[in-house]
Amino acid sequence: MNVRAAGYAPGMTPDNTEQVAGGALGKVAGRIKETAGEALGRDDLAREGRLQQAGADAEIEAQQRDGVARDEQAEADIESRKAETEAERARLHAEVDAERKEARIEADADRAEAQAERQRAAETAEAARLEQEARRAEARADAIDPEETR
Repeated sequence: MNVRAAGYAPGMTPDNTEQVAGGALGKVAGRIKETAGEALGRDDLAREGRLQQAGADAEIEAQQRDGVARDEQAEADIESRKAETEAERARLHAEVDAERKEARIEADADRAEAQAERQRAAETAEAARLEQEARRAEARADAIDPEETR
């Protein structure tokens, strides 16, 4: 049976199921065991204390690395959101520019159409004026020489 998989702390056997505190408290407890083991001449207790300190150090380091990893992930998430926001801003900017360009094109087309309509109206008025002038000239010609119209 794997001792770690069974829930035992480093340095413990299945017969010795005492739970070992981790982190800073585990380091202090391990130092106390090591000191007591050395003072009592019990190498097994001193070794267990050293193992507990090493385990506590490993746990503290793992927690620190986990904290660093969380910080790095949070920073990466922020950078990702910034990139997404910038991409969305650029897309919206391009969309607004396209809409403005389309509005300018439509306004230019409206102005050109209005100008063409004014030009057609002026040409129609000029044609009507010339037609009326031609009829008056023809009427004067008929008045001067009535036989030519027969």
